[in-house]
Amino acid sequence: MDKYSFLNAAHTVFFAELYDQYLKNPDSVEPSWRAFFQGFDFGSEYGENINSEIDPELVCQPVSEELTKEFQVVKLIDGYRTRGHLFTKTNPVRERRKYSPKLAIENFGLSQSDLDTVFNAGEILGIGAKTLREILKHLDSIYCDSIGVEYMYIRNPEEIDWIQKKLNVNDNQPNFSNDQKKHILKKLNEAVSFENFLHTKYVGQKRFSLEGGESLIPALDAVIERASEYDVKEFVMGMAHRGRLSTLTNIFGKSAKDIFSEFDGKDYEQKVFDGDVKYHLGWTSDRETDSGKKINLNIAPNPSHLETVGAVVEGITRAKQDDKYPDNPSQVLPIVVHGDAAISGQGLAYEVVQMAKLDGYKTNGTIHIVVNNQVGFTTNYLDGRSSTYCTDVGKVTLSPVMHVNADDAEAVVHAMLFALDFRMQFKRDVFIDLLGYRKYGHNEGDEPKFTQPLLYKAISKHQNPRDIYASKLIEQGVIDEAYVKQLEKNYKAKLEESLEDSRKQDKTVITPFMQNEWENYVTVEEDKMLKPVDTKYPTESLKRIADVISSLPEDKKFIRKIQRLVQSRKTMFEENKLDWAMAEHLAYGSLLEQGHDVRISGQDVERGTFSHRHAVVKVEDSEEEVILLNNISDDQGKFFIYNSLLSEYGVVGFDYGYAMASPKTLTIWEAQFGDFSNGAQIMLDQYISAAEDKWKLQNGLVMLLPHGYEGQGAEHSSARMERYLQLCAKDNMYVADCTTPANMFHLLRRQVRAKFRKPLIVFTPKSLLRHPKCVSTVEEFANGSFQMLIDDTLVEPKKVKTLVFLTGKFYYDLLEEREKLERDDVALIRIEQLFPLPEKQIKDILKKYEHVDDVVWAQEEPRNMGAYAHMLMHIDEVKTFRVASRRPYGAPAAGSATRSKKRHQEVIDYVFDKTKNNQR
Repeated sequence: MDKYSFLNAAHTVFFAELYDQYLKNPDSVEPSWRAFFQGFDFGSEYGENINSEIDPELVCQPVSEELTKEFQVVKLIDGYRTRGHLFTKTNPVRERRKYSPKLAIENFGLSQSDLDTVFNAGEILGIGAKTLREILKHLDSIYCDSIGVEYMYIRNPEEIDWIQKKLNVNDNQPNFSNDQKKHILKKLNEAVSFENFLHTKYVGQKRFSLEGGESLIPALDAVIERASEYDVKEFVMGMAHRGRLSTLTNIFGKSAKDIFSEFDGKDYEQKVFDGDVKYHLGWTSDRETDSGKKINLNIAPNPSHLETVGAVVEGITRAKQDDKYPDNPSQVLPIVVHGDAAISGQGLAYEVVQMAKLDGYKTNGTIHIVVNNQVGFTTNYLDGRSSTYCTDVGKVTLSPVMHVNADDAEAVVHAMLFALDFRMQFKRDVFIDLLGYRKYGHNEGDEPKFTQPLLYKAISKHQNPRDIYASKLIEQGVIDEAYVKQLEKNYKAKLEESLEDSRKQDKTVITPFMQNEWENYVTVEEDKMLKPVDTKYPTESLKRIADVISSLPEDKKFIRKIQRLVQSRKTMFEENKLDWAMAEHLAYGSLLEQGHDVRISGQDVERGTFSHRHAVVKVEDSEEEVILLNNISDDQGKFFIYNSLLSEYGVVGFDYGYAMASPKTLTIWEAQFGDFSNGAQIMLDQYISAAEDKWKLQNGLVMLLPHGYEGQGAEHSSARMERYLQLCAKDNMYVADCTTPANMFHLLRRQVRAKFRKPLIVFTPKSLLRHPKCVSTVEEFANGSFQMLIDDTLVEPKKVKTLVFLTGKFYYDLLEEREKLERDDVALIRIEQLFPLPEKQIKDILKKYEHVDDVVWAQEEPRNMGAYAHMLMHIDEVKTFRVASRRPYGAPAAGSATRSKKRHQEVIDYVFDKTKNNQR
């Protein structure tokens, strides 16, 4: 057994079966094995057993020394493919960590005496029969030089074969012409000189320089040029602050003059927004490539919260794909630039990666680039992750990963072009780990030697990538020393000119992001937000929509309960009692008929968490999906609705990005229960509430947050409205808590029919979805409008002794109690829009009921939650109101249904009888 001890019976049986398959049909065998079999004559050693029932003992007969060695070389090749990335020259400033076993030939049953033996296994690599020495040289060049490749975990043989063939070309080594090399040097010089210029002109100012990773600039430049050959029309890019200013100037064409103005700290030309730090701002431009093609470039604005922009970028990309390129979505290419500490430490990176293949979120592949500084602020990479690589999250979707030495500019460009080719071929994500360093601290005012003294001692002596590459080109005879000096001189002269121009300006001009998409929209302040918008829709058109959404295909079988539910929509319309679900359907249908698209996503939105929506209906015996709202008319807008992955942060970010890129679309995210939206708190704080102030960026995202106290415990009661209301300021968003289907209908239509966009937070009901009194008439839909405040028409004002202001579902609880008590002296005033607050209408109500001494603010939430503090802040008179609420609590509601019901009733009792104050 010694001669074949490296093989067990299972391996031998596998080999025999594979060879048998090859003999019967060579094309059915994986190409690398086909090449191997073609180059070797196995004789009859396996043949006599091939067509019989295979007995491992019989098959495991001694094989020739020659065949044994061939197998050992095959295993060596497999070892390089699987583990070669662990033994690369990819770290420019540190020794690599040691891994074992190494790729020494002795570990594969080979020896030095085999180095000059010719092996047919070279056929697997596409180089034909070669000596082991030549095979090793080829393998080292492909897998262990400046580029390390991880891909053997991919489960699609076609992708593996494509990658292997691609790697075999030029031994995975760059092969650029002299002109291309000069262009790479030019872009490297721009990156190095730009940072050096800022460093000398703005001493000590934060700029989060790219120094140590400057090869990103020629890499991005190359991918844009090559992408135009694939007919890519638009780029959408997201990146954090590291290297952003250089990217804006040297890739996206932002004027250095504007960046210098921002460094000088000048005020903005517009008072409507407060602006943000220079390395957070977005930019949009059109670039003409060397081949004369036009590409639209977008770099999304981002906050300091790392990785957040990745979700936004994917949403922007998908919106552009849906709107402009539905037949070829690959024409919009997303690129997300990460930091090594962020991609391995932030959970959002995983959420975004998990979206990559989902119908509602896929964007035909993203190129992920990690600018790997090997340190996160002051934290060493060994303390920042447990995984081998920061990019290991990419393996979730079996994406190929390339680790590249950032000092080797040609290798970086080569890897980027490989990534682009893979994305365009397979419409899948691909990751590039750009291993460099950070020349200074986290920012330019930080001292990195405090925490990494050895690393920064090495960095201080290290040449920049431009000088390294220039020396290489000089040695090759491509350029001389004067060439580099002239490049630097010319570029810095342009920067000096821009600096002079910037100092002639008094104000900083901020160019809007994606201005083409937003050219027909106006910026408004609070007074305009309070003005009515015409949201009426003709009765006959509503009836036609109702007929469509009430009619299932007759040739398909549906669950009986679904049939009754869908058919009841028509009955509801005829009986003139439209519920909440009909409010949604008719709002969507009317907007679709007017040419708007509608997109809804979130957990379980197709059916609705409470089974009220049923926008997607499943055929019983096939689970085929039927979406009736796509049958409204021939020239209608598109209705998209998707159940999301179990994510809040990532999905809200995605849908926010979608709304950012498509203002004419009604874009909705719905929480499963309201409180679960706090998983997306960073999106709420950094984008939804603040983006217009920071980045002059409107957004019409709608967030539907189920809210209401029905005894379902803490998490399933409150959408935490107090948090949203605390974020409200001036004119940054709408917040509503509707109590009628008609008001919901007009609210949704207002969101799109207005000439401006603001985020809209809606506290939606649970129990009211089927409440017999929560209905509206067709007339209210057809000829009504959104009511920010609803007066009580069921009482005579003169009889009123208690005036109650409230919001949301609590109205119906109090209405029921009023009817039970037969009290006609209590008026219930519903505030339907909590921000901007209809202050004039509230004061008009107070004047109308000025004879009433007992004015109450009533809410079902604890006193430290809900809208009470918000009302106090905006309406001075609220300070004199009697407050009916739960006591202050840390949790929104009790877990015990009995206790919750008791507390709820205590609040109701106190509304109607102030002697029952439960607050004492």
